[in-house]
Amino acid sequence: MGNNRGRGLQANVLGTFDTVVMAIAGSAPAYSLAATTAVLVGAVGLASPAALLYCAIPMLGIALAFSYLSRIDTNAGASYSWVGRTLHPFLGFISGWALVVSATIFMVAGSLPAGSMTLSLFDEGLADNTALSTVVGAAWFVAMLLVVLGGARLTVRAQLIMSGVELAILVLFAVGAVLHTDNARPFDWSWLGFSHFDGVSGFASGALIAAFYYWGWDVTSNLSEETKDSRRTTGLAGLIGVGIVFLLFEAFTIAVNVILSSKQIQENDANVLAVLGEEIWPGWGGKLLIVSVMLSTIATLETTLIQVTRSLFAMGRDHTMPSALGKVHRTWNTPYVAITVVGTVALLMLVASNALGSVGDILENAIAAIGLQIAVYYGLAGLAVVVAYRKMLLKSPSNFLFGGLWPFLGALFMFWIFIESLSDLSNASIAIGIGGLAVGLVPMFWYWRQGSDYYRPANLDASDVVETDYIPDGYTAAEAERSRVHEGLPTDF
Repeated sequence: MGNNRGRGLQANVLGTFDTVVMAIAGSAPAYSLAATTAVLVGAVGLASPAALLYCAIPMLGIALAFSYLSRIDTNAGASYSWVGRTLHPFLGFISGWALVVSATIFMVAGSLPAGSMTLSLFDEGLADNTALSTVVGAAWFVAMLLVVLGGARLTVRAQLIMSGVELAILVLFAVGAVLHTDNARPFDWSWLGFSHFDGVSGFASGALIAAFYYWGWDVTSNLSEETKDSRRTTGLAGLIGVGIVFLLFEAFTIAVNVILSSKQIQENDANVLAVLGEEIWPGWGGKLLIVSVMLSTIATLETTLIQVTRSLFAMGRDHTMPSALGKVHRTWNTPYVAITVVGTVALLMLVASNALGSVGDILENAIAAIGLQIAVYYGLAGLAVVVAYRKMLLKSPSNFLFGGLWPFLGALFMFWIFIESLSDLSNASIAIGIGGLAVGLVPMFWYWRQGSDYYRPANLDASDVVETDYIPDGYTAAEAERSRVHEGLPTDF
C-alpha cells in the first residue's frame, strides 16, 4: 500500500546492530531515569521498581505485536499502516496521529532538559534558568534536525557515539550502586510486589508513567523501509531493546530507593540521577551522570524526530496528510519536507512553553499527556496483530502465545491504564493528551472526503503473506531457504 508512489526512502542502510542501538536510544535509558524517576516515586513511592516490572510484561507483548506485524507489512508508518489495514482506517490514522502528537510534545519536553543539563555542566545556577535552557536546548534540537536530514546512515553513526558513551556510564554506575555501602534504607523484595501501591488507581498512575519510560523502542519499525532484511530485523531489535532498558531501569530505580532518602528525591526532582551519582562517586559522579543524561536526551530527540518524520512521510505518501510530506530529498533520501515542518512546529512550541513555568512543571504535564497517547497507539497495535494473525493463531503454541494472547493482554493493559489514569491526571495533562488526539480528526475527515486510497485498504492477513515466499534483499531463493532451515537470522550482527 503506497510503497510505489514517487521516490522512496533509502533501502538497506541499517543492519541488525544498528537497529538494536536505535531501539535502546529510542527508549533513552538515562533521560527516562532522570526526567521520570522523581515523578514515578512521587506517584507510587517505594513501589517504583514494581511499576516498571509490571509495565514491562505487557510492554513486551506490544513489542511482540510490532515484531509479528513488521514481518507481514514493511511500512515507515508502522502502526498507522497496520491498524488501518486490520481494524479500521480511522483507527489507523488516529494511531499514526497519536505518535505524531506525542513525539512533537516530547521534542519540547526533551529539548528543555537537554539545555538545562548542558548548562549545569558549567554552572549549577544556570540550570534553572528556563529561558537560557530553551536557547541551548533549541540549539541541540536544530543540530539533531540536521543529522536526521542527512539520512539514516549519518543518524546511526551519531547514535552509536552518543548511546555508546551513555550506556558505558550507566553500567559503570549500576556496578557502583551495588558496591555502595552508605545506604538510606536496606533493599526489600516487597518493592517488586503489590503491597506498596495505593490501591488500583495508584497502580494505574504508576503504570502510565512507566509506559513513558519504555516508549521509543518502536522507532525500529518506522525505520523498516531503510533496514536490511527488515521483516525479521526490526521486530527482533525492538524486543532486545525493551529487554536491555528494562534491566537498566530496574537497577537504577532500586538504587534510588536504597541510596537516596525521600527528602533528597523530592528536593531534586529533575536532577535525581546527578544526586545519585554524587552519592556513589563523590566529586565526579554527578557530572558523569549528567553527561550520560545529556547524551541520552540528545540521542532520543534524534530517534523521536525519525519516528515523527517517517510517520508523516507515510501519511503524505498515502495522501492522508498534505502530499508534500511524502517528498524525499534527491541527495539524502530523507523526507525533508516533513523534517522541516516538524522542526518549525517543535521550535515554536518550545518557545511558547516558556510561558508555562519551570522545567519541572512542563515535564510533569507533558509526560502524563504523552503516556495517554502512547497507550492509545500501542494498544491498537496489540489488537491489530491478533486480527492479522487470526487464521494462524491455533497452528502452533508459539503463534498463540506470542502472536495472540500476550499482545492482546498487552493491549488490554494499555487501554486499562488509559481509562484508569484519567481520574488522577491534572486538567493540563488531559487537555494536552486528549486535545492533541482530537485535533487529528480534522485532517482525518478532510482527506477521507478527498478519497485517499488509504481509506480503502487491502486487508492485512498473515495467512496471505506466506513466509516461504519472502526472500530477503540480496539473497537468492536457495540462500533464503537455507537460512530458514537453520533458523539462523541472516544478519550482520
